[in-house]
Amino acid sequence: MPLLLLLLALLLPAAAEATPSALLGINYGRVGNNLPPTTSALQLLAGLGVGRVRLYDTDPATLRSFANTGVELVIGVPDECLAAVSIPSGASSWVRSVIQPALPATKIAVLTVGNEVLTGANSSALSPSLLPAMQCIHDALVQLGLDKQVAVTTAHNLGVLATSYPPSSAYFRKDLVPVLCPILDFHARTGSPFLVNAYPYFAYAEDPAGVELEYALLEPGHGGVPDPSSGLRYPNMLVAQVDAVYHAIAAANRAAARTVEVRVSETGWPSAGDGNETGATPRNAARYNGNVMRLVGEGKGTPLRPDGALRVYMFALFNENMKPGPSSERNYGLFKPDGTPVYELAYRLPKDNATTSSGAGGT
Repeated sequence: MPLLLLLLALLLPAAAEATPSALLGINYGRVGNNLPPTTSALQLLAGLGVGRVRLYDTDPATLRSFANTGVELVIGVPDECLAAVSIPSGASSWVRSVIQPALPATKIAVLTVGNEVLTGANSSALSPSLLPAMQCIHDALVQLGLDKQVAVTTAHNLGVLATSYPPSSAYFRKDLVPVLCPILDFHARTGSPFLVNAYPYFAYAEDPAGVELEYALLEPGHGGVPDPSSGLRYPNMLVAQVDAVYHAIAAANRAAARTVEVRVSETGWPSAGDGNETGATPRNAARYNGNVMRLVGEGKGTPLRPDGALRVYMFALFNENMKPGPSSERNYGLFKPDGTPVYELAYRLPKDNATTSSGAGGT
């Protein structure tokens, strides 16, 4: 593995220093039968300079592997557990058996209750349990005095928006507003972030003739796209998508919009795909993920929220060979299962991308 870290150092050219607010993490999915142990993943994370990781489950052995490493975690309550934790007794039992034993050795900053629940295949069955589960888990943390340390949220697909362009005209799907408004109240009350999985790749792949590749890839030389209503100019599609969510929040719940922070819980670009998956190439993936690193490393916000640093989780650490769906789904990783890079990145994270959590939701 030391040889691999040397390879990483050669592949990732040094970058200019950035602000201490550079807050970039990575998703560590494990839907594969050929992935290395977590100890190897930790070495890759160290080589990348990433100190924040999102997990999609609460596997005890994995949580123990992150103990005393200083890595801050976002961990997921799986969709299939939502009903069980949507009642106080179930949530209390889950927090006491899963979360409390891991703390403080394992730094858990955020719990995501489900992933893309409102737009997933089982949305009709799971959606009624989403907010009750979030509330019950938060209440269980309060009872144990852990609510200032661990924030509770959920991650949404960008499909919760009825429209995202221009950003100032974005709004939530009407059928989801009755569910999202009380969720926004929960975020405002508890101080937890609103998470969105945002993929410019999908917009480009669906309409390569209408979406400029450089805009979707976040290329710094692109002149940007103006929002005719707000007068703001968007240098790339990712920040436009984030601001679209901010505008949708304001349209649905103006009171919550003043305090709720939007964070990107997933974004990435596939390095390979099926014949009809336009743009899924190693070169484009390297450009996109390198630009995500650069964008977050600059410590800037979005055109609508310029004062707050953008927080992003890249997807993903490894290619996962057992993910269902088109070929692209199995080719989002920065690394192959053997630990070798899928492609050469053009940017290296600044040294100050270390964790500096100051309470719940710090990640």
